[in-house]
Amino acid sequence: MQAKKRYFILLSAGSCLALLFYFGGLQFRASRSHSRREEHSGRNGLHHPSPDHFWPRFPDALRPFVPWDQLENEDSSVHVSPRQKREANSSIYKGKKCRMESCFDFTLCKKNGFKVYVYPQQKGEKIAESYQNILAAIEGSRFYTSDPSQACLFVLSLDTLDRDQLSPQYVHNLRSKVQSLHLWNNGRNHLIFNLYSGTWPDYTEDVGFDIGQAMLAKASISTENFRPNFDVSIPLFSKDHPRTGGERGFLKFNTIPPLRKYMLVFKGKRYLTGIGSDTRNALYHVHNGEDVVLLTTCKHGKDWQKHKDSRCDRDNTEYEKYDYREMLHNATFCLVPRGRRLGSFRFLEALQAACVPVMLSNGWELPFSEVINWNQAAVIGDERLLLQIIQDRIFKHISRNSLIWNKHPGGLFVLPQYSSYLGDFPYYYANLGLKPPSKFTAVIHAVTPLVSQSQPVLKLLVAAAKSQYCAQIIVLWNCDKPLPAKHRWPATSVPVIVIEGESKVMSSRFLPYDNIITDAVLSLDEDTVLSTTEVDFAFTVWQSFPERIVGYPARSHFWDNSKERWGYTSKWTNDYSMVLTGAAIYHKYYHYLYTHYLPASLKNMVDQLANCEDILMNFLVSAVTKLPPIKVTQKKQYKETMMGQTSRASRWADPDHFAQRQSCMNTFASWFGYMPLIHSQMRLDPVLFKDQVSILRKKYRDIERL
Repeated sequence: MQAKKRYFILLSAGSCLALLFYFGGLQFRASRSHSRREEHSGRNGLHHPSPDHFWPRFPDALRPFVPWDQLENEDSSVHVSPRQKREANSSIYKGKKCRMESCFDFTLCKKNGFKVYVYPQQKGEKIAESYQNILAAIEGSRFYTSDPSQACLFVLSLDTLDRDQLSPQYVHNLRSKVQSLHLWNNGRNHLIFNLYSGTWPDYTEDVGFDIGQAMLAKASISTENFRPNFDVSIPLFSKDHPRTGGERGFLKFNTIPPLRKYMLVFKGKRYLTGIGSDTRNALYHVHNGEDVVLLTTCKHGKDWQKHKDSRCDRDNTEYEKYDYREMLHNATFCLVPRGRRLGSFRFLEALQAACVPVMLSNGWELPFSEVINWNQAAVIGDERLLLQIIQDRIFKHISRNSLIWNKHPGGLFVLPQYSSYLGDFPYYYANLGLKPPSKFTAVIHAVTPLVSQSQPVLKLLVAAAKSQYCAQIIVLWNCDKPLPAKHRWPATSVPVIVIEGESKVMSSRFLPYDNIITDAVLSLDEDTVLSTTEVDFAFTVWQSFPERIVGYPARSHFWDNSKERWGYTSKWTNDYSMVLTGAAIYHKYYHYLYTHYLPASLKNMVDQLANCEDILMNFLVSAVTKLPPIKVTQKKQYKETMMGQTSRASRWADPDHFAQRQSCMNTFASWFGYMPLIHSQMRLDPVLFKDQVSILRKKYRDIERL
């Protein structure tokens, strides 16, 4: 462990280069098939699971590449419109799709090995001390070559470290200067270093010029813009960071983590307005002045007094009482919240002091994450956890216990307002020694008038009622016509309850109705065609996967390169990422989450379009579980029959309906901050399904006749 700490002290540009090409470059040819992580893994502010995580691996989803619009002149006004802000945040450079196999020329490295060429410094160009140290470290390493013809990698002498337009270190007209370099070659085989990008008030990750196919060694890079096995995330370090050597680490005993005077500490700026202010402004709730010491000051910047709030004077006084270095070296855990940007000096400072970093910086791709499993060296939390913890303190009668906080899916997705009993959630059956529910409630969404006794909704109701697992049937009447008379509904062996949907909107099908008495919900569209055997089989599969959506109609998402956005497809392929709620089983807790966790803006969009509610439910469940849904036995009849029905056929065939679903995909992904849907190629069939044996030996024999 002591050696590991010394490693971080010696952290420098040279080690960055070595890591990049020993692990991500030269070895790529020998180990091309091994990915650092699943790119679509649940991000929500948490670090990605290690490759040996106990969950099965699923095919990698496409990353959210977003359109690029030509950046404006780098010297223009720093104030941008909301549209420009979104574009800059989501599309920082044109080479977003670059990977080693597509944007790096390995042939340059075959003859002379891994050699790095540093461009000669141009006359009159200013270079900050930090960048001079990086270049000096490279030139003093065994990788350096002064002959560009022998080089495998090229590093600019133009200072790219600080791309904040308000900084005195900012280099103007960098775009034209880079393009004029005769070896630039659109950035191919180039490495660009950057510590600061963007400026007030948005602090985007825009470096102010087109990097082409160059790799980035960048601090404060987000998981959204990070290109795995191509870019290298580096820690933010100060100008005083030693080029070599430095102080020894402070881990002196074989106690991990060391037990010290303070349990948790932080001392730093508190931003009164703008990006990065939310988390630090809430720290005073946790500060107790004893073992948890979290100090902030408003006293920074020229205009801080204009924005000061009622706590500033008190916070500033408390702030001056403590010495930062003394706190750092006498604490077991050191809080590392995001500032204006995702990274913080405190990350390296905490490691050097043998203080376990507690990360609160949603979406930060941690330094050297390609080779370092930070789950073993840091506590990686979510910025939203802070407010959730405070909420639990206030409402202790419904606070979350230790198991909820420390077991998947964590406290953010387990809302104690739903229930104080863990057995009411689908995630803890194994921990509590409970069996999954043995009965379900069928909820049929009806949107067309009941005019004939031969309508599909009545056949569906009878088929569901005959299931041995059915406890009751609820018909959600979202039709503009009045409720049919009671005698119009067929007689069944289970109760049939007809209720009117709230406001007749699509989201009402996912309200947590008190009438639903079972934990399992069989969600059905009125024109779905399912047999009793299919219902039984799907439910038995769901009992083995109670936290997921299990069902029949599958759909998928993909990245549309031509439109630079997420797409939705209903084509029959070998994989899927969604199971539509027109014929699916899931836990009723997801009704509660849909209603109380998702923002009103997304639900309003669904209701205005009368569309996409099934997609949004899939986004939600995949975001919670970090797993794909499960499709059961292939049933093309579902699709063919759907197209033949009158009630919804026009909707599914309508091009506008399909275009709306494409738009929903991108709006939902934007709110979640990533694409939570996960592709899967798994389909579960009954034992002996389609096997050449007697039909009498098969439990779900009727499925093969459909």
